[in-house]
Amino acid sequence: MKAIAMIPARYAASRFPGKLMKDLGGKTVILRTYEAAKDTGLFDEVYVVTDSDVIYDEITTHGGKAIMSKKEHECGSDRIAEAVEEMDVDIVVNVQGDEPFTEKDSLQKVLEVFKTDDKKEIDLASLMVHITDEEEIRNPNCVKVIVDNRGFALYFSRSVIPFPRAENVGAKYYKHKGVYAFRKEALMDFYRLPMLPLEASEKIEAIRYLEYGKKIRMIETTVQGIEIDTPEDLERAKKQLNV
Repeated sequence: MKAIAMIPARYAASRFPGKLMKDLGGKTVILRTYEAAKDTGLFDEVYVVTDSDVIYDEITTHGGKAIMSKKEHECGSDRIAEAVEEMDVDIVVNVQGDEPFTEKDSLQKVLEVFKTDDKKEIDLASLMVHITDEEEIRNPNCVKVIVDNRGFALYFSRSVIPFPRAENVGAKYYKHKGVYAFRKEALMDFYRLPMLPLEASEKIEAIRYLEYGKKIRMIETTVQGIEIDTPEDLERAKKQLNV
């Protein structure tokens, strides 16, 4: 089973423009993310896929592998799909470019899903973290996921799901972490299929898979990590480096 990691990397970011090129302890955020993915030793190849000459040069001048996107893309999955279309691979793992503390255990968990999936029932696997903080649960920037009793995703939302209509029934809340492992065929289907209303409304790309009947196996992890979405996140990341 040939597995590669792809790191989609846009230079523009609405909340924190140029965040991937910000300094984090003497290296840029995107270079730290690339090196972290490489250091896991889980992948046949690791690539950064970008629309930016600056990011492309940052990776290649440090001996890494980068691919320039040929056209504009709405989301990371589309950017990756264009890059892997002609590649001979089985599993493609999307590693977020703004997570410089990407670690081996979580990535290994999503890859393991496919090794035991003899019926090829699973189209993609992703991660979720149990959350209890009320503010985080209500925060629309925190994407929540609900799953069935086998761990397959039922829905993703920026709203509070499940809604606490009844209390003390044992419902848990899970935050979706944006690490995906795709079968290549599922990724290419995503690329060719148009966005439908639920994805357009929530602005969550994982919903497209559900709308077209794909099966997403969610894996619980306890590793929160730090996603660098704001300058405050970058300061937290700097503090973690110095711990």
